[in-house]
Amino acid sequence: MKEYRLKGLSCPKCAAGIEQQIHKLEHGETAHIQYNSGKLKLDEKVNLEQVKKILASDHASLIKEDEGHNHEQNHNHTKIKLYLGISTGVFILALLLDGMSNISGVPFYLAAIILSGYQTFIKGLRNLTKLTFNIEALMTIALIGAVSIGEWKEGTLVAILFGLNEYLEGLGMEKARKSMESLLKIAPKEAILIKNGREETVSINELKVNDLVLVKSGAKIPSDGVVETGNSSVNEAAITGEAMPVEKGAGESVFGGSINNEGILRVKITKAYEDSSLAKILHLVEEAQETKTPTELFINRFSRYYTPIIMLISALVMLVPPLFLGGIWGESFYQGLAVLIVGCPCALILSSPIANISGITRNARNGILVKGSVYLEQLGKIDTLAFDKTGTLTKGAPYVEKYEIYDREHFLTVSAAVEKHSSHPLAKAIMSKVNDLPYREKEASNIETVSGQGIIAEVNGGKYWVGNEKSVRHVSIPTDIQSSIEEMKRDGLTLVIVANETSILGMFGIADEIREESESVIKALHTAGIKNTVMLTGDHEKTAEKVAHRVGVSSYFGGLLPEDKVQKVKQLTREGKVAMIGDGINDAPALASADLGIAMGKGTDSAIETADIVLMQDHFGKLPEAVSIAKRVNRTIRINIALALGLKLIALLLTIPGLLTLWIAILSDMGATILVTLISLTILWERKKKESSSYQTETEPQHS
Repeated sequence: MKEYRLKGLSCPKCAAGIEQQIHKLEHGETAHIQYNSGKLKLDEKVNLEQVKKILASDHASLIKEDEGHNHEQNHNHTKIKLYLGISTGVFILALLLDGMSNISGVPFYLAAIILSGYQTFIKGLRNLTKLTFNIEALMTIALIGAVSIGEWKEGTLVAILFGLNEYLEGLGMEKARKSMESLLKIAPKEAILIKNGREETVSINELKVNDLVLVKSGAKIPSDGVVETGNSSVNEAAITGEAMPVEKGAGESVFGGSINNEGILRVKITKAYEDSSLAKILHLVEEAQETKTPTELFINRFSRYYTPIIMLISALVMLVPPLFLGGIWGESFYQGLAVLIVGCPCALILSSPIANISGITRNARNGILVKGSVYLEQLGKIDTLAFDKTGTLTKGAPYVEKYEIYDREHFLTVSAAVEKHSSHPLAKAIMSKVNDLPYREKEASNIETVSGQGIIAEVNGGKYWVGNEKSVRHVSIPTDIQSSIEEMKRDGLTLVIVANETSILGMFGIADEIREESESVIKALHTAGIKNTVMLTGDHEKTAEKVAHRVGVSSYFGGLLPEDKVQKVKQLTREGKVAMIGDGINDAPALASADLGIAMGKGTDSAIETADIVLMQDHFGKLPEAVSIAKRVNRTIRINIALALGLKLIALLLTIPGLLTLWIAILSDMGATILVTLISLTILWERKKKESSSYQTETEPQHS
């Protein structure tokens, strides 16, 4: 499939019509037009000249490869503004001439109509021949009708205002598209490849796994990889949304699209660009624009019936008064034409897509990947958030929360000697604590691992046991030490006891460290409208209770197996709209069972592929803002629909006393369209609320 950029797409319905025509071409069955992003995906075997003819029939065309997209759009907008400006000037001249009894302004009205409305008129005639009653068809009928009854002034005003309406509508969609395009521009274009000791600039598409690239200061890292040599701080905002730079050195992984702030890095490529985290993110964000929410699908279905109903009402307004109520044919015909214009569903169709694109884009800038408008809408409806504990509310890395020393001379020395060469997470936690305390360094020998218990080793000629309670059964434990053991167990701590042949030297109480931001984020989620926060964990009840009380979740459930988590999520979904947040790997079944799956992944493949929404950071500090944005998008769409239908209803009611005029009709339609577009774009334009520093200010370090 080859991808082309398009210009001149006038509306989603027109784009769908073009797509259907291309489907009829040989090899055209898989063609797909993405209206929101202005792109056409096409099988390379399709006859491109035939495609161009189909596009041209609707005044759309392909953008040439050497033609700047923004330049082309600006040129197009300038041309439309010029035509509208000239036609407005001609219209004013016609009004002045009309005031002179001996000169007719009709030729000038006609010129103004042609300048501002010829594209609409041509499309409308073509659609009428196909019995397709869309916006252009309605406007064409209204223009012909106005001219036929001699309403040149109002007919011209209708053409100019509709042209202005189309221009503003296109400008609004283009603004939303540009906001998305600015996000897509973060992709790197070239890389400096080191081959046989020589440097060569190549396209990122030429890079292969295990290639070595040079990344200079200020340059973008071309694809996911591992630092071979060099040290630098790297800006990962393109991936994670975090403004704070991350220090990178040899052996550490880096994301494609992140920026090397200073120094020089040599990076070994681990993924071809098309498989990189950034490429997947950009692809998914782009696809997300095209998904349809239940609201949008309803609007599309509604508009299919809405236009014919409006045409029927228009016909009744034209015929019923003169036939049955003694009305005047000319006045009734005029009122019927006005009803046709009121019936244009522009504002209704635009009420949802611009708001959704704006919401997806803002979240993407924050490092939150929403895979489609449907998931954004769901996020705005969520009332319950279920959290996995390990790796979500906690860091998923053990640390020593408490320790007791009974033999100061040997406890730390033995602990360090036995654990320092181990890669076990508990050993690393112990070494992290021991290194903060004074001890004598010794080496352990004759190390023996006892399954399910711990380690037996010799240190400085003595024999020692390091492990759980089972490992020290050979020792008689005094009452006070046994009390300390029971207290640590009640606190939900994992015990590592150090003993010699006769006595306990000391012990460590190890816990999974609670994330610094967890408590403040849970509060922020409740403030954002989440009614119920639930923690689900496989840990025992005491540990679950301790973490739940510390972070402030509404309720918790401990001792759950993976299948138990699924059942609990299903139970919660029967009571409300539920989102499940986990690490995207171990929690996949529970994520799939929820109405919405949210993964924390720091850009891992499994996280991107598993969930409906992915937090690209290694914390969930920005989740409350994502919820707020989603709720705002849903609220905006509801306001838009109310405005679009409300203004039209008011205009239609004016037909009862006979007050509806053509210019009032077009102003009501244009007013609704402008309001809907501007309100939707405020989601993008809103001043950023500490987006770069909210995590730091909201989550001052807390000692757990």
